Amino acid sequence: MTATSDLLPDTRIVPFALGLAAHGDRPAVITADGPVTYRELAARVDETVRRLGRERRLVLLVGANTLDALVVHLAALASGHPVLLVPGGHPEAVRSLIDAYDPDVVAHPEGGQWVLDERRTGSAHTLHPDLALLLSTSGSTGSPKLVRLSHENLQSNAESIAAYLGIRDTDRAATTLPMHYCYGLSVIHSHLLRGAGLILTDLSVADSCFWELFRSCRGTTFAGVPYTFDLLDRVGFDTMDLPHLRYVTQAGGRLAPDRVERYAALGHAAGWELFVMYGQTEATARMAYLPPHLARTHPGAAGIPIPGGSFRLRPVPDLPGADTGELVYTGPNVMLGYAHSPQDLGLGRTVDELATGDIARLSPDGLYELIGRRSRFVKILGLRIDPGQVEAVLARNGVTALCAGDDEALVVAVAAGAGETGPR
Repeated sequence: MTATSDLLPDTRIVPFALGLAAHGDRPAVITADGPVTYRELAARVDETVRRLGRERRLVLLVGANTLDALVVHLAALASGHPVLLVPGGHPEAVRSLIDAYDPDVVAHPEGGQWVLDERRTGSAHTLHPDLALLLSTSGSTGSPKLVRLSHENLQSNAESIAAYLGIRDTDRAATTLPMHYCYGLSVIHSHLLRGAGLILTDLSVADSCFWELFRSCRGTTFAGVPYTFDLLDRVGFDTMDLPHLRYVTQAGGRLAPDRVERYAALGHAAGWELFVMYGQTEATARMAYLPPHLARTHPGAAGIPIPGGSFRLRPVPDLPGADTGELVYTGPNVMLGYAHSPQDLGLGRTVDELATGDIARLSPDGLYELIGRRSRFVKILGLRIDPGQVEAVLARNGVTALCAGDDEALVVAVAAGAGETGPR
């Protein structure tokens, strides 16, 4: 692969994106069309590195669980071009972020092919050398508020996740979550780090052909948000024959304790493990996990800090006791800070710890339990949603509304318009 240090000598680079070829002829990506080895993936990444060029540019990538999107993402990381990863399938959000951040390159699908739309040969922006990735925390609304992540953030979190999950080079992980979502992206990063295989698909676990692909590819793991487990219940997951399944991960919102206990018991009986995890985009992905052997006895716990991270409890008024407070996280995966406009892309680190906004309790056996939130944010289908941002998006489209919700549903009350007789 191209010696990227010769291309961009002043840029910090994500090591796992550079080391693909070292895994040789192991399968890196498996799709319905067949496998792609690490050597072949590295060659495709190298070709895109050359296309992106020597001068750092802001690359907006329309995320998709496809080989082309993965190649662009890895090429940008390997050559130091910051990536603004946006949701595919939401053209309004894509357009909103293009207008807000004026990227130098836009990578997107067009007419069945992947296009690199090079809008300028250099960059219109000042890009901090640590900046690697920009992610939204607000789903598909196209909010200009982004999380700024560094190369160290990505590498350290991938290493930590790979360590506590015990990822092996023989593992094969299905991409059950979108690439633009930090949880889905962390699955990709942590498995590539270990030379494991990715079953790259955008199929839902509710599709029978997903399970045919998973079995034929000898899948060993997949990830789910709470809604994923609703779908698993509907498709009869508990009766499926999945001989190579090693573990299932869950994050993206609270799974009810009785369901954690039930799935942990199901895994125990079938020979696979359930990892319940806790994280935020601002921590790159993961901050805590519940060791599988505790899932049946402590199903309501978020667990313990990931390797390299630590928690403290910040006192909150009207919450008595030293064992309860706002959960504050410290670790090498804590973001550089937020971006609200292109001017913020030149900033370095502006935060050293992450105040999660979650109220937590430390149990006598050393496990952290989440018991509430300090803000209006809700988490639905694995996406953190700000009801105020939803109200703002609707207002821009001429709709007056009030939004509220919890981790089960978002309720939108819309004011009646001309000719309307009541809420809609």
